[in-house]
Amino acid sequence: MTNRSLARLALRQLTTHPWQLALAIVGIALGVAVAVSIDLANASALRAFGLATEAVSGRATHQILGGPGGLPDDLYRRLRVELGVRRAAPIVEGDVALFAEPAGAASTSGVGYEMAIGRAGRSLHLLGIDPFADSDFRPYLGSEARRESRARDALSRAADLVARPGTALIAAGTARELGLAVGNALSIEVSGHRRTLTIVGLLQPADPASARALDGLLVTDIATAQETLGAVGRLSRIDLIVADDAPGRTLLAHITQALPAGADLVAAGSQAGATARMILAFQWNLSALSLLALVVGMFLIYQTMTVSVVQRRPLIGSLRALGVTRTEIFGLVMSEALVIGIAGTILGLVLGFAMAQGLLRLVTRTISDLYFVVSVREVALDPVTLAKSVLLGIGATVLAALPPALEATAAPPRVVMTRASLEGSARRRARRAGWLGLAVLGVGALVLAVPGGIMVGFAGLFLVMVGCALVTPAAALGLLRPLHRVAGALFGLLGRLATRSIVAALSRTSVAMAALMIAVAAAIGVGVMIASFREAVTAWLEGTLRADIYIAAPSLANSRPDATLDLELVARLAATPGVARFSTSRGVVVQSPRGPVQVVALAVDPSRPPRWRFRSGGDAGVWDGDAVLVSEPFANRFAVRGTVRLSTDRGDRDFRVAGVFYDYGSSAGVVIMSRHTYEAAWNDRKISGLALEAAPGVDVTALVAAVRERAAGGPRLVIRSNRALREASMEIFDRTFAITGVLRTLSLAVAFVGMLAALMALSLERTREIGVLRALGLTPRQVWGLVTAQTGIIGLLAGVLAVPSGLLLAAVLVFVINRRSFGWTMSIDPSPAILLQGVALSLVAALLAGLYPAWRMASAPPAEALRNE
Repeated sequence: MTNRSLARLALRQLTTHPWQLALAIVGIALGVAVAVSIDLANASALRAFGLATEAVSGRATHQILGGPGGLPDDLYRRLRVELGVRRAAPIVEGDVALFAEPAGAASTSGVGYEMAIGRAGRSLHLLGIDPFADSDFRPYLGSEARRESRARDALSRAADLVARPGTALIAAGTARELGLAVGNALSIEVSGHRRTLTIVGLLQPADPASARALDGLLVTDIATAQETLGAVGRLSRIDLIVADDAPGRTLLAHITQALPAGADLVAAGSQAGATARMILAFQWNLSALSLLALVVGMFLIYQTMTVSVVQRRPLIGSLRALGVTRTEIFGLVMSEALVIGIAGTILGLVLGFAMAQGLLRLVTRTISDLYFVVSVREVALDPVTLAKSVLLGIGATVLAALPPALEATAAPPRVVMTRASLEGSARRRARRAGWLGLAVLGVGALVLAVPGGIMVGFAGLFLVMVGCALVTPAAALGLLRPLHRVAGALFGLLGRLATRSIVAALSRTSVAMAALMIAVAAAIGVGVMIASFREAVTAWLEGTLRADIYIAAPSLANSRPDATLDLELVARLAATPGVARFSTSRGVVVQSPRGPVQVVALAVDPSRPPRWRFRSGGDAGVWDGDAVLVSEPFANRFAVRGTVRLSTDRGDRDFRVAGVFYDYGSSAGVVIMSRHTYEAAWNDRKISGLALEAAPGVDVTALVAAVRERAAGGPRLVIRSNRALREASMEIFDRTFAITGVLRTLSLAVAFVGMLAALMALSLERTREIGVLRALGLTPRQVWGLVTAQTGIIGLLAGVLAVPSGLLLAAVLVFVINRRSFGWTMSIDPSPAILLQGVALSLVAALLAGLYPAWRMASAPPAEALRNE
């Protein structure tokens, strides 16, 4: 037989059962779409961060960084005059928010602030430069920009930046978005204070990439930036361009020797690289979860091709008897799978891009909540991501189609033409797969026990999932035996028929059951992990938040309170009648040999015991001398032993680690020290937060109102009671895991499609059987009940088997993945409600998938069903 004839056979099979083809394409498309959307959202967020960093770093090869207070601005003069460094540029920078009056709320209300930011919808990055020294560093301010600019020349306004205080340049795209023109005033907010800048020019991008890089950028003169950000006399950093040759290395050595204590010379991009690495674990976790949908989609492809082979076993046997070779049969099946894979992948790419638009908002919001401020306006099409997704989708399809293709070619023609041999071999394979699954579970346990990074953990997790899927058919057969007797006792003949039909069609039902089980197990496992995490965070908040009222200036990043409070305002609020005790905190990011480190300085009362729960240490004397406390993620991330070295304003200094405490506020880790220790090392007296304790008998709500009244007329503040702060923290927690709920739902959708495809195939194959039953007296209602019972049993079995699999998955997530990804330790909390929800979800999904096949079988006329197939 010619290849053209075989191709026509393949095409006829695909077009004869369009619903089967459509469900297979939809299944693989959903799996690819989930993976594509997460990859695009992650890549867009990282690209936006990289472009923004490139926009502010420019062509700098090295940077001089300071401590929390920055660098003295006379250091720049010394570099230029005394050392003769000509290619140097001073920088003052910070994130600011668009100012908007909260509607119907007092200016001191934290909720009002959040409403204002939500309406404004934008954070901006303010970059203060010396326009005449900066043209070599940032190309959009130099001659290239002048040649490419189609509108106003940005550099022509440099004189305005210097001569006129309170002026700024803004990216042209951002100006259009905000409805700004040259000459307009722009109101921004810094640490709760309103500042107004006058737009004197637009930064025109040369291409789409530079447009994304400039998005959200405000450029001002150094003096304007210092006044706006409250950093008069200080610089954020100094950018350098130094050649990579012998004279350049000599110059770098001279610069290093001339730097004051607390200043560090680093390679440009090292800070951005360290910051970007902070979110890698978060993005890897999302990518791994997104691949779950693709794995479930692979089950669907396997099932589709298996059903296709089963339906044509007589035809394949006849073809083999007529001389068609095994290779040609193999090519026939694989070509069908390839067509499905290509169609599903193309559809998945389109769906993935559309889904990425919505997921991008969730991803960027989580990054801003937990790590750093990032503003992404659109999904960036990454060719590498798209190519990887194409290979992933088609590769997954081909891999899933291999077993049925090999099965179609392995047996002799006589065996292929008999149906009984298929189901008998399916039961034997189920038992062998069960033993293989137990072996795979054992290998997975060994992999998880081996110390290693997060990728090793994911490899072990994948093996555990595969092992659970392989065990499912054998476990289902074991459960069906007692279930057969129970169903017969309760429902009579129909109950026994329902259980026997599942075993009789095991070659199809087992795959659908395994796919549904994996999806439900993932829902249970992730649900138990989130519930356990929530319990740990709730207990942590109750233990650490002991004050009654917490006050801070608005900050764009929840995890990094970089905004500061006015010292006079702190004193006034602390003196509010009804306040029994107050304490202050200062949160900063300092340099260390390990990279940026978050440090929190607390004004502590040595007579009061520390409020944290400790993994180690934490005894008396934790605040003595140079002692510090480090969080568990920090200790795990840097393998902390006895000391931590930090770059201070007095030079590098080793601090004694007096304890490691449990903390769920930052996966990057944090170092906590007393205010006395902090001020002895850094020239910084600023305050980031104020905590107030009410006197006995004082109503906290009334005290909050009194504090807000005292703060009226000053800068905007976020003032929250203990309860409100806990609720706000849990809102951030829920936002963080919102995206996991979306991914779980999509995985279940793929499993639902797989179940529907399996039941539709069974309805087609059982047409004659149902016709015989109808002729023997079964009513349409009884046929409906028979099919519904069958689907319900499949869903119930999948749900019951998903419970131990889900608990095993939860244990891996809690004790291995979370610890290696974020450094957190917590106990597992297997809530019975989550387990019951998983079983109910599986049952409902199976019953819904069986509605149409049940209606179709029940409504088919017996005479038509009994016709020759």
